[in-house]
Amino acid sequence: MPAAPSLDLLDLDSLLDDDERAVRDSVRAACAELVLPHVAGWYEAGDLAPEQVRELALEFGRLGVLGMHLEGYGCAGMSAVDYGVACTELEAADSGIRSLVSVQGSLAMHAIHAYGSEDQKQSWLPPMARGEAIGCFGLTEPDHGSDPGSMTTRARRDGTDWVLDGAKTWITNAPLAEVAVVWARTDDGIRGFVVPTSTPGVSTPTIHRKMSLRASVTGEIVLERVRLPQDAVLPGVRGLKGPLSCLSEARYGIVWGAMGAARSALLTALEYAGTREQFDRPISAFQLTQAKLAQMHQSWATGMLLALHLGRLKDRAGLRPEQVSVGKLNNVGAALEICRTARTILGANGISGDYPIMRHAANLESVLTYEGTAEMHTLVVGQALTGEQTYR
Repeated sequence: MPAAPSLDLLDLDSLLDDDERAVRDSVRAACAELVLPHVAGWYEAGDLAPEQVRELALEFGRLGVLGMHLEGYGCAGMSAVDYGVACTELEAADSGIRSLVSVQGSLAMHAIHAYGSEDQKQSWLPPMARGEAIGCFGLTEPDHGSDPGSMTTRARRDGTDWVLDGAKTWITNAPLAEVAVVWARTDDGIRGFVVPTSTPGVSTPTIHRKMSLRASVTGEIVLERVRLPQDAVLPGVRGLKGPLSCLSEARYGIVWGAMGAARSALLTALEYAGTREQFDRPISAFQLTQAKLAQMHQSWATGMLLALHLGRLKDRAGLRPEQVSVGKLNNVGAALEICRTARTILGANGISGDYPIMRHAANLESVLTYEGTAEMHTLVVGQALTGEQTYR
């Protein structure tokens, strides 16, 4: 009997230390128990029940992956590589599940942790780390995506209070969130606000009929004369630096996560090719199939090496925005191509929900454009290479 297929031809596992492998194994086991038995059904239904999301959040809180790379306030304080390998395992299960964790930790929690007051940190970070409070991040608007500097959501002073008006859209976790970090234009520039979603004037309608990220809850944040106290503003930052730094944190997780989806598709194709027979032998014995598998493996292994390099660099010295752009641009594009090629190996079976490939491919179409489109990341890299800005 042939040995079980292995992807680790380059001994990538040896590049992780014992603690990093332990994180990987624990998150993989949690996903095998909590997500994989159900995710195909969640995706087909396209509507995760609120209680299911809340239970997942509590389980991930107990596992310690919510805000796991943040220090203090009930957060695990783990390394960037630890967070990266966790994102790989989460997205190997489903991109929507990784989005739940990423938006919670790298966007909402990171914003409060990096720029919030001590009261804001003490009030929100511990319950968010436990999964008892779900957060979302309000930046994208109906008419402003790649150009957040043109946002029209407005916060104005009224006495000592702030009054917010505007709308955000395509916001992961919004319909279930207890707290939203909302970015708005003020007389002093763009500021961030910690907005409890129970505040009068806040509504978070769900976006339905998604053809991608269907195992994820997505909605809007509608703000109609929302009155907030003076201390609702994030005191530690002004301007686009705040939201863009949070996006860099989340994009870093995508660099790793996309390789999880790619690994799942590649391994599915490899296993299928070894058992599917045509012309009296497994299709893995045909040269063209092996060429596809070899190319997919090369792209996956290269992406994993890039993710690990960026993780080590982030732990040692931090990352520049263009370095994160290189990672997201390369790895999401590579993961999409791996999924598309894997689908061809499975033929008609590749579109069946009995296999994860089309689910990953559809999800990655969203990952390709959210938190920075491929076009924008291309131009960020181009500017870093040439010193010339083309999109302003």
